[in-house]
Amino acid sequence: MKSLKAAVVVAGSVALAGATAPAFASTAHDLPPMSLNGGLASIAEHPPTVQDLMPLQHQSDALDTENKDSVLSTVKDATTTLNKPGLLGGLPLS
Repeated sequence: MKSLKAAVVVAGSVALAGATAPAFASTAHDLPPMSLNGGLASIAEHPPTVQDLMPLQHQSDALDTENKDSVLSTVKDATTTLNKPGLLGGLPLS
């Protein structure tokens, strides 16, 4: 019973300290608009530029199979190596 009383005293003191501590709120100026009207007002104040709408000026070479440094070329090489016959779990079948 003594441990239950000690737990109640600790919980009460924590609740009392939380109730007496001042609350701090962040300013609303740092937050983006969360409503449709706020978003439209933000776009109306600062309209997007051409650079915002088209960030990439050239076509990416990430999916080019002819380029040996591309991601797709690396995946193609890995699948070709894994599909070679004669291997069972990386070990030869002989």
